[in-house]
Amino acid sequence: LLAAGRTDYCKTMLRQHRGFIFPCIVVGLVFIFTIKVVHGVENEVADSEDWMDFWLTRLLLNVLGYASVVIPAWVVIYYIKKSGYLQRGGHGCVYTTVKACVVGGEEVTASLEEGGVKPQEPEKTAYQKGAILVFCVVGLQASYLTWGILQERIMAHEYGKDDNNPGEKFKNSQFLVFMNRILAFLAAVTIMSVSKQPPHTAPLYKYSYCSLSNIMSSWCQYEALKFVTFPTQVMAKASKVIPVMLMGKLVSGKSHEIYEYVTAAMISLGVSMFLLAQGGEHKGSTVTTISGVLILIGYMMFDSFTSNWQAELYSQYKMSSIQMMFGVNLFSCIFTSWSLIEQGGFSEGFEFMSKYSLFLLHVSLLSLCSATGQLFIFYTISQFGAVIFTIIMTTRQALAILLSCVIYGHPVSAIGVFGVFIVFTALFLKVYARTKKSKAKVKQVSTDSGSSTKI
Repeated sequence: LLAAGRTDYCKTMLRQHRGFIFPCIVVGLVFIFTIKVVHGVENEVADSEDWMDFWLTRLLLNVLGYASVVIPAWVVIYYIKKSGYLQRGGHGCVYTTVKACVVGGEEVTASLEEGGVKPQEPEKTAYQKGAILVFCVVGLQASYLTWGILQERIMAHEYGKDDNNPGEKFKNSQFLVFMNRILAFLAAVTIMSVSKQPPHTAPLYKYSYCSLSNIMSSWCQYEALKFVTFPTQVMAKASKVIPVMLMGKLVSGKSHEIYEYVTAAMISLGVSMFLLAQGGEHKGSTVTTISGVLILIGYMMFDSFTSNWQAELYSQYKMSSIQMMFGVNLFSCIFTSWSLIEQGGFSEGFEFMSKYSLFLLHVSLLSLCSATGQLFIFYTISQFGAVIFTIIMTTRQALAILLSCVIYGHPVSAIGVFGVFIVFTALFLKVYARTKKSKAKVKQVSTDSGSSTKI
Protein backbone atom coordinates (compact mmCIF):
# COMPACT_ATOMS: atom_id res chain seq x y z
CA LEU A 1 0.00 0.00 0.00
CA LEU A 2 2.80 2.41 0.88
CA ALA A 3 4.56 1.64 -2.38
CA ALA A 4 1.34 2.16 -4.35
CA GLY A 5 0.74 5.45 -2.51
CA ARG A 6 4.21 6.70 -3.36
CA THR A 7 3.71 5.70 -7.00
CA ASP A 8 0.41 7.60 -7.24
CA TYR A 9 1.97 10.64 -5.59
CA CYS A 10 4.90 10.60 -8.02
CA LYS A 11 2.54 10.28 -10.99
CA THR A 12 0.47 13.20 -9.73
CA MET A 13 3.54 15.40 -9.25
CA LEU A 14 4.82 14.36 -12.68
CA ARG A 15 1.52 15.33 -14.33
CA GLN A 16 1.45 18.71 -12.57
CA HIS A 17 5.01 19.65 -13.45
CA ARG A 18 5.60 17.71 -16.66
CA GLY A 19 6.03 21.00 -18.50
CA PHE A 20 9.33 21.54 -16.68
CA ILE A 21 10.94 18.32 -17.91
CA PHE A 22 11.94 19.72 -21.30
CA PRO A 23 13.28 23.07 -19.95
CA CYS A 24 15.29 21.21 -17.30
CA ILE A 25 16.80 18.98 -19.95
CA VAL A 26 17.68 22.08 -21.99
CA VAL A 27 19.34 23.70 -18.95
CA GLY A 28 21.39 20.57 -18.27
CA LEU A 29 22.51 20.20 -21.88
CA VAL A 30 23.48 23.86 -22.17
CA PHE A 31 25.45 23.63 -18.92
CA ILE A 32 27.33 20.53 -20.08
CA PHE A 33 27.96 22.06 -23.52
CA THR A 34 29.30 25.28 -21.99
CA ILE A 35 31.68 23.38 -19.70
CA LYS A 36 32.96 21.41 -22.71
CA VAL A 37 33.52 24.61 -24.72
CA VAL A 38 35.27 26.41 -21.84
CA HIS A 39 37.55 23.48 -21.10
CA GLY A 40 38.25 23.13 -24.80
CA VAL A 41 39.36 26.75 -24.98
CA GLU A 42 41.48 26.34 -21.85
CA ASN A 43 43.19 23.24 -23.27
CA GLU A 44 43.93 24.96 -26.58
CA VAL A 45 45.59 27.93 -24.90
CA ALA A 46 47.20 25.97 -22.04
CA ASP A 47 50.63 26.70 -23.50
CA SER A 48 49.93 30.43 -23.44
CA GLU A 49 49.02 31.45 -19.89
CA ASP A 50 49.10 35.17 -20.72
CA TRP A 51 46.53 34.73 -23.48
CA MET A 52 44.14 32.99 -21.08
CA ASP A 53 44.48 35.87 -18.64
CA PHE A 54 43.92 38.53 -21.31
CA TRP A 55 40.87 40.61 -20.38
CA LEU A 56 39.02 40.03 -23.67
CA THR A 57 39.36 36.24 -23.30
CA ARG A 58 38.06 36.44 -19.75
CA LEU A 59 35.20 38.67 -20.87
CA LEU A 60 34.13 36.27 -23.64
CA LEU A 61 34.24 33.30 -21.26
CA ASN A 62 32.17 35.23 -18.71
CA VAL A 63 29.60 36.18 -21.33
CA LEU A 64 29.41 32.57 -22.47
CA GLY A 65 28.79 31.51 -18.87
CA TYR A 66 26.02 34.10 -18.40
CA ALA A 67 24.46 33.08 -21.70
CA SER A 68 24.27 29.48 -20.46
CA VAL A 69 21.94 30.82 -17.73
CA VAL A 70 20.03 33.47 -19.68
CA ILE A 71 19.11 31.40 -22.73
CA PRO A 72 17.63 28.39 -20.85
CA ALA A 73 15.88 30.79 -18.45
CA TRP A 74 14.33 32.64 -21.39
CA VAL A 75 13.16 29.30 -22.84
CA VAL A 76 11.59 28.32 -19.50
CA ILE A 77 9.80 31.67 -19.02
CA TYR A 78 8.56 31.68 -22.59
CA TYR A 79 7.25 28.14 -22.22
CA ILE A 80 5.50 28.91 -18.92
CA LYS A 81 3.74 31.94 -20.38
CA LYS A 82 2.64 30.06 -23.50
CA SER A 83 1.62 26.81 -21.79
CA GLY A 84 -0.93 28.42 -19.47
CA TYR A 85 0.66 26.75 -16.45
CA LEU A 86 -0.04 29.71 -14.16
CA GLN A 87 -3.59 30.18 -15.45
CA ARG A 88 -4.49 26.63 -14.39
CA GLY A 89 -3.72 27.54 -10.80
CA GLY A 90 -1.98 25.43 -8.24
CA HIS A 91 -0.35 25.32 -4.87
CA GLY A 92 2.89 24.28 -3.28
CA CYS A 93 6.37 25.73 -3.31
CA VAL A 94 7.02 24.99 -7.00
CA TYR A 95 3.93 26.87 -8.21
CA THR A 96 4.55 29.76 -5.80
CA THR A 97 8.19 30.09 -6.87
CA VAL A 98 7.35 29.96 -10.57
CA LYS A 99 4.63 32.58 -10.15
CA ALA A 100 6.95 34.91 -8.21
CA CYS A 101 9.65 34.59 -10.87
CA VAL A 102 7.45 35.00 -13.95
CA VAL A 103 4.55 37.32 -13.02
CA GLY A 104 5.29 38.50 -9.48
CA GLY A 105 2.83 39.04 -6.67
CA GLU A 106 -0.50 40.83 -6.69
CA GLU A 107 -0.48 44.51 -5.76
CA VAL A 108 -1.89 45.25 -2.33
CA THR A 109 -3.38 48.72 -2.09
CA ALA A 110 -4.90 48.53 1.38
CA SER A 111 -2.79 49.92 4.19
CA LEU A 112 -1.87 47.73 7.11
CA GLU A 113 -2.84 50.50 9.48
CA GLU A 114 -6.45 51.15 10.36
CA GLY A 115 -7.96 53.87 8.23
CA GLY A 116 -5.40 53.36 5.48
CA VAL A 117 -3.10 56.08 6.84
CA LYS A 118 0.49 55.34 7.76
CA PRO A 119 1.28 56.75 11.19
CA GLN A 120 3.75 59.62 11.12
CA GLU A 121 7.02 59.19 12.96
CA PRO A 122 7.80 61.80 15.61
CA GLU A 123 9.76 64.75 14.25
CA LYS A 124 13.49 64.47 14.97
CA THR A 125 15.29 67.31 16.69
CA ALA A 126 18.12 69.20 15.00
CA TYR A 127 20.60 67.39 17.26
CA GLN A 128 19.20 63.98 16.25
CA LYS A 129 19.29 64.87 12.55
CA GLY A 130 22.86 66.09 12.89
CA ALA A 131 23.92 62.91 14.69
CA ILE A 132 22.30 60.73 12.01
CA LEU A 133 23.95 62.77 9.24
CA VAL A 134 27.38 62.37 10.87
CA PHE A 135 26.71 58.63 11.21
CA CYS A 136 25.83 58.37 7.51
CA VAL A 137 28.82 60.44 6.37
CA VAL A 138 31.26 58.43 8.48
CA GLY A 139 29.70 55.13 7.40
CA LEU A 140 29.75 55.94 3.69
CA GLN A 141 33.24 57.41 3.71
CA ALA A 142 34.72 54.61 5.81
CA SER A 143 33.05 51.87 3.75
CA TYR A 144 33.88 53.15 0.29
CA LEU A 145 37.29 54.70 0.95
CA THR A 146 38.42 51.41 2.51
CA TRP A 147 36.79 49.51 -0.36
CA GLY A 148 38.67 51.62 -2.93
CA ILE A 149 42.04 51.18 -1.23
CA LEU A 150 41.53 47.40 -0.97
CA GLN A 151 40.32 47.20 -4.56
CA GLU A 152 43.54 48.76 -5.83
CA ARG A 153 45.68 46.68 -3.48
CA ILE A 154 44.13 43.40 -4.64
CA MET A 155 44.17 44.02 -8.40
CA ALA A 156 47.28 46.15 -8.94
CA HIS A 157 49.84 44.74 -6.50
CA GLU A 158 51.54 41.39 -5.92
CA TYR A 159 51.05 39.01 -3.00
CA GLY A 160 53.98 37.18 -1.44
CA LYS A 161 56.53 39.62 -2.83
CA ASP A 162 59.93 39.80 -1.11
CA ASP A 163 63.61 39.97 -1.98
CA ASN A 164 63.66 36.39 -3.29
CA ASN A 165 60.14 36.21 -4.73
CA PRO A 166 58.63 38.52 -7.39
CA GLY A 167 55.17 37.85 -6.00
CA GLU A 168 51.92 36.98 -7.74
CA LYS A 169 48.88 39.03 -8.75
CA PHE A 170 45.31 37.82 -8.42
CA LYS A 171 43.74 37.77 -11.89
CA ASN A 172 40.14 36.55 -11.57
CA SER A 173 37.98 39.68 -11.22
CA GLN A 174 34.74 37.69 -11.41
CA PHE A 175 35.60 35.85 -8.19
CA LEU A 176 35.81 39.18 -6.37
CA VAL A 177 32.44 40.22 -7.80
CA PHE A 178 30.89 37.00 -6.49
CA MET A 179 32.39 37.46 -3.01
CA ASN A 180 30.98 40.99 -2.82
CA ARG A 181 27.52 39.96 -4.03
CA ILE A 182 27.08 36.88 -1.83
CA LEU A 183 27.67 38.88 1.34
CA ALA A 184 25.36 41.69 0.18
CA PHE A 185 22.70 39.09 -0.65
CA LEU A 186 22.95 37.52 2.83
CA ALA A 187 22.72 40.99 4.41
CA ALA A 188 19.55 41.75 2.42
CA VAL A 189 17.99 38.41 3.38
CA THR A 190 18.77 39.05 7.06
CA ILE A 191 17.23 42.53 7.03
CA MET A 192 14.13 41.36 5.16
CA SER A 193 13.60 38.58 7.70
CA VAL A 194 13.68 40.92 10.71
CA SER A 195 11.94 44.01 9.29
CA LYS A 196 8.56 44.65 7.69
CA GLN A 197 8.71 45.16 3.93
CA PRO A 198 6.01 46.30 1.48
CA PRO A 199 4.26 43.60 -0.60
CA HIS A 200 6.55 42.50 -3.40
CA THR A 201 4.85 42.68 -6.81
CA ALA A 202 7.71 42.70 -9.35
CA PRO A 203 8.45 39.52 -11.33
CA LEU A 204 11.82 38.32 -10.09
CA TYR A 205 13.23 37.80 -13.57
CA LYS A 206 13.12 41.56 -14.20
CA TYR A 207 15.92 42.02 -11.68
CA SER A 208 18.15 39.92 -13.91
CA TYR A 209 18.58 42.72 -16.46
CA CYS A 210 20.14 45.24 -14.07
CA SER A 211 21.87 42.41 -12.20
CA LEU A 212 23.68 41.34 -15.36
CA SER A 213 24.71 44.90 -16.19
CA ASN A 214 25.73 45.42 -12.55
CA ILE A 215 28.11 42.46 -12.44
CA MET A 216 29.52 43.45 -15.83
CA SER A 217 30.20 46.99 -14.60
CA SER A 218 31.79 45.63 -11.40
CA TRP A 219 33.94 43.24 -13.42
CA CYS A 220 35.09 46.16 -15.59
CA GLN A 221 35.93 48.11 -12.41
CA TYR A 222 38.26 45.42 -11.14
CA GLU A 223 39.70 44.53 -14.53
CA ALA A 224 40.46 48.17 -15.41
CA LEU A 225 42.89 48.39 -12.48
CA LYS A 226 45.21 46.06 -14.39
CA PHE A 227 45.67 48.82 -16.98
CA VAL A 228 44.92 52.18 -15.33
CA THR A 229 45.57 53.76 -11.96
CA PHE A 230 42.85 54.02 -9.36
CA PRO A 231 42.64 57.86 -9.69
CA THR A 232 41.98 57.37 -13.40
CA GLN A 233 39.22 54.92 -12.62
CA VAL A 234 37.64 57.35 -10.14
CA MET A 235 37.71 60.11 -12.77
CA ALA A 236 35.99 57.77 -15.21
CA LYS A 237 33.29 57.12 -12.59
CA ALA A 238 32.82 60.85 -12.15
CA SER A 239 32.29 61.23 -15.89
CA LYS A 240 29.66 58.49 -16.07
CA VAL A 241 26.99 61.22 -15.88
CA ILE A 242 27.40 61.55 -19.65
CA PRO A 243 26.49 57.93 -20.58
CA VAL A 244 23.81 58.00 -17.85
CA MET A 245 22.16 60.93 -19.66
CA LEU A 246 22.39 59.12 -22.98
CA MET A 247 21.09 55.86 -21.53
CA GLY A 248 18.23 57.68 -19.79
CA LYS A 249 17.21 59.11 -23.13
CA LEU A 250 17.36 55.65 -24.69
CA VAL A 251 15.66 53.65 -21.89
CA SER A 252 13.12 56.13 -20.53
CA GLY A 253 13.00 58.92 -23.11
CA LYS A 254 14.16 61.47 -20.52
CA SER A 255 14.95 65.05 -21.52
CA HIS A 256 17.71 67.08 -19.88
CA GLU A 257 18.18 70.68 -18.83
CA ILE A 258 20.80 73.04 -20.27
CA TYR A 259 22.83 73.02 -17.04
CA GLU A 260 23.18 69.24 -17.31
CA TYR A 261 24.77 69.53 -20.74
CA VAL A 262 27.06 72.31 -19.50
CA THR A 263 28.26 70.31 -16.49
CA ALA A 264 28.69 67.24 -18.71
CA ALA A 265 30.94 69.27 -21.02
CA MET A 266 32.95 70.52 -18.01
CA ILE A 267 33.37 66.95 -16.77
CA SER A 268 34.56 65.80 -20.20
CA LEU A 269 37.11 68.63 -20.30
CA GLY A 270 38.39 67.92 -16.78
CA VAL A 271 38.70 64.18 -17.35
CA SER A 272 40.55 64.75 -20.64
CA MET A 273 43.02 67.10 -18.94
CA PHE A 274 43.62 64.59 -16.14
CA LEU A 275 44.18 61.65 -18.49
CA LEU A 276 46.47 63.56 -20.87
CA ALA A 277 48.54 64.92 -17.99
CA GLN A 278 48.82 61.51 -16.37
CA GLY A 279 49.79 59.75 -19.57
CA GLY A 280 52.48 62.30 -20.27
CA GLU A 281 53.97 62.41 -16.79
CA HIS A 282 54.57 58.79 -15.92
CA LYS A 283 54.90 56.59 -18.92
CA GLY A 284 56.09 53.14 -18.04
CA SER A 285 53.92 52.79 -14.94
CA THR A 286 50.32 51.57 -14.87
CA VAL A 287 49.03 54.24 -17.24
CA THR A 288 45.96 54.51 -19.39
CA THR A 289 46.10 52.12 -22.35
CA ILE A 290 43.68 51.23 -25.12
CA SER A 291 42.52 48.22 -23.12
CA GLY A 292 42.01 50.35 -20.02
CA VAL A 293 39.99 52.94 -21.95
CA LEU A 294 37.80 50.27 -23.54
CA ILE A 295 37.13 48.61 -20.18
CA LEU A 296 36.27 51.95 -18.54
CA ILE A 297 33.87 52.76 -21.38
CA GLY A 298 32.26 49.37 -20.80
CA TYR A 299 31.98 50.14 -17.09
CA MET A 300 30.25 53.47 -17.72
CA MET A 301 27.78 52.04 -20.22
CA PHE A 302 26.84 49.04 -18.04
CA ASP A 303 26.58 51.15 -14.89
CA SER A 304 24.41 53.76 -16.60
CA PHE A 305 22.00 51.05 -17.75
CA THR A 306 21.87 49.61 -14.22
CA SER A 307 20.79 52.88 -12.60
CA ASN A 308 18.19 53.66 -15.27
CA TRP A 309 16.67 50.17 -15.19
CA GLN A 310 16.49 50.23 -11.39
CA ALA A 311 14.76 53.62 -11.57
CA GLU A 312 12.17 52.10 -13.92
CA LEU A 313 11.57 49.20 -11.53
CA TYR A 314 11.17 51.56 -8.55
CA SER A 315 8.70 53.64 -10.53
CA GLN A 316 6.65 50.70 -11.78
CA TYR A 317 6.58 48.33 -8.79
CA LYS A 318 7.31 50.54 -5.74
CA MET A 319 9.55 47.97 -4.03
CA SER A 320 11.74 48.89 -1.07
CA SER A 321 15.48 49.48 -1.44
CA ILE A 322 16.22 46.29 0.52
CA GLN A 323 14.01 44.29 -1.86
CA MET A 324 15.95 45.79 -4.75
CA MET A 325 19.20 44.85 -3.03
CA PHE A 326 17.90 41.30 -2.55
CA GLY A 327 16.72 40.84 -6.14
CA VAL A 328 19.80 42.26 -7.84
CA ASN A 329 22.28 40.39 -5.64
CA LEU A 330 20.29 37.14 -5.95
CA PHE A 331 20.74 37.07 -9.72
CA SER A 332 24.30 38.36 -9.44
CA CYS A 333 25.16 35.33 -7.29
CA ILE A 334 23.45 32.99 -9.76
CA PHE A 335 25.21 34.43 -12.82
CA THR A 336 28.69 34.66 -11.31
CA SER A 337 28.61 31.32 -9.49
CA TRP A 338 27.42 29.48 -12.61
CA SER A 339 30.15 31.08 -14.72
CA LEU A 340 32.81 30.44 -12.07
CA ILE A 341 31.84 26.77 -11.84
CA GLU A 342 32.12 26.41 -15.62
CA GLN A 343 35.55 28.08 -15.69
CA GLY A 344 36.94 26.55 -12.52
CA GLY A 345 37.10 30.03 -10.98
CA PHE A 346 36.19 28.90 -7.46
CA SER A 347 39.17 26.58 -7.23
CA GLU A 348 41.41 29.38 -8.56
CA GLY A 349 40.12 31.87 -5.99
CA PHE A 350 40.14 29.59 -2.96
CA GLU A 351 43.56 28.22 -3.87
CA PHE A 352 44.91 31.78 -3.94
CA MET A 353 43.26 32.39 -0.54
CA SER A 354 44.88 29.32 0.98
CA LYS A 355 48.23 30.35 -0.45
CA TYR A 356 48.13 33.96 0.76
CA SER A 357 46.35 34.64 4.05
CA LEU A 358 46.68 38.38 3.47
CA PHE A 359 44.58 38.02 0.32
CA LEU A 360 41.90 36.22 2.35
CA LEU A 361 41.84 39.14 4.80
CA HIS A 362 41.66 41.71 2.01
CA VAL A 363 38.81 39.95 0.19
CA SER A 364 36.85 39.54 3.43
CA LEU A 365 37.20 43.24 4.24
CA LEU A 366 36.39 44.17 0.63
CA SER A 367 33.15 42.17 0.71
CA LEU A 368 32.22 43.56 4.13
CA CYS A 369 32.78 47.16 2.98
CA SER A 370 30.74 46.54 -0.19
CA ALA A 371 27.77 45.13 1.74
CA THR A 372 27.79 47.77 4.49
CA GLY A 373 28.27 50.48 1.88
CA GLN A 374 25.08 49.41 0.10
CA LEU A 375 23.16 49.52 3.38
CA PHE A 376 24.49 53.01 4.16
CA ILE A 377 23.46 54.16 0.68
CA PHE A 378 19.85 53.10 1.16
CA TYR A 379 19.68 54.47 4.71
CA THR A 380 21.19 57.84 3.78
CA ILE A 381 18.82 58.34 0.85
CA SER A 382 15.81 57.39 2.99
CA GLN A 383 16.81 59.90 5.71
CA PHE A 384 18.16 62.85 3.74
CA GLY A 385 17.30 62.34 0.07
CA ALA A 386 19.37 61.95 -3.08
CA VAL A 387 20.96 65.43 -3.03
CA ILE A 388 22.76 65.04 0.32
CA PHE A 389 23.79 61.53 -0.68
CA THR A 390 25.26 62.79 -3.96
CA ILE A 391 27.28 65.47 -2.15
CA ILE A 392 28.69 62.89 0.27
CA MET A 393 29.65 60.48 -2.52
CA THR A 394 31.15 63.23 -4.67
CA THR A 395 33.33 64.25 -1.73
CA ARG A 396 34.24 60.59 -1.29
CA GLN A 397 35.50 60.40 -4.89
CA ALA A 398 37.82 63.37 -4.34
CA LEU A 399 39.12 61.86 -1.08
CA ALA A 400 39.62 58.49 -2.84
CA ILE A 401 41.92 60.10 -5.42
CA LEU A 402 43.89 61.86 -2.66
CA LEU A 403 44.25 58.69 -0.58
CA SER A 404 45.32 56.60 -3.55
CA CYS A 405 47.98 59.12 -4.56
CA VAL A 406 49.31 59.30 -0.98
CA ILE A 407 49.25 55.55 -0.21
CA TYR A 408 50.35 54.17 -3.59
CA GLY A 409 52.44 57.11 -4.80
CA HIS A 410 50.60 58.07 -7.99
CA PRO A 411 52.11 61.33 -9.32
CA VAL A 412 49.65 63.94 -10.60
CA SER A 413 50.80 67.07 -12.47
CA ALA A 414 49.43 70.59 -12.02
CA ILE A 415 47.31 70.17 -15.15
CA GLY A 416 45.93 66.92 -13.76
CA VAL A 417 45.04 68.59 -10.47
CA PHE A 418 43.28 71.39 -12.37
CA GLY A 419 41.34 68.75 -14.34
CA VAL A 420 40.22 67.12 -11.08
CA PHE A 421 39.14 70.55 -9.80
CA ILE A 422 37.04 71.17 -12.95
CA VAL A 423 35.33 67.77 -12.67
CA PHE A 424 34.32 68.13 -9.04
CA THR A 425 33.30 71.76 -9.51
CA ALA A 426 30.96 70.59 -12.27
CA LEU A 427 29.55 67.86 -10.04
CA PHE A 428 28.81 70.27 -7.19
CA LEU A 429 27.31 72.80 -9.63
CA LYS A 430 25.01 70.09 -10.90
CA VAL A 431 23.88 69.25 -7.36
CA TYR A 432 23.29 72.97 -6.64
CA ALA A 433 21.29 73.51 -9.83
CA ARG A 434 19.19 70.41 -9.21
CA THR A 435 18.45 71.48 -5.62
CA LYS A 436 17.48 74.99 -6.73
CA LYS A 437 15.19 73.60 -9.39
CA SER A 438 13.48 71.25 -6.89
CA LYS A 439 12.87 74.10 -4.45
CA ALA A 440 11.41 76.26 -7.23
CA LYS A 441 9.08 73.43 -8.21
CA VAL A 442 7.88 72.97 -4.62
CA LYS A 443 7.32 76.70 -4.27
CA GLN A 444 5.33 76.78 -7.51
CA VAL A 445 3.13 73.90 -6.33
CA SER A 446 2.50 75.67 -3.02
CA THR A 447 1.58 78.89 -4.86
CA ASP A 448 -0.81 77.07 -7.18
CA SER A 449 -2.44 75.30 -4.21
CA GLY A 450 -2.90 78.60 -2.38
CA SER A 451 -4.46 80.23 -5.44
CA SER A 452 -6.91 77.38 -5.95
CA THR A 453 -7.90 77.53 -2.26
CA LYS A 454 -8.71 81.24 -2.49
CA ILE A 455 -10.84 80.69 -5.57
